[in-house]
Amino acid sequence: MTDNFSETQASALIGTAEKMIEIWNRLTPQKQAALLQRFGTQENALAALVATQMLAPAKS
Repeated sequence: MTDNFSETQASALIGTAEKMIEIWNRLTPQKQAALLQRFGTQENALAALVATQMLAPAKS
């Protein structure tokens, strides 16, 4: 495994991080607290939110 990222990979990682921050900032303080209690860290809570969003059926 390498620590080098292509421009495309770096862009995707940055975009994902930005989306995670955006999602977190839209949550109420109560929801943030509940997620932190359940998942332990903000990173884990955000990863769960992003995974849930990615797996949710598309709305038409």
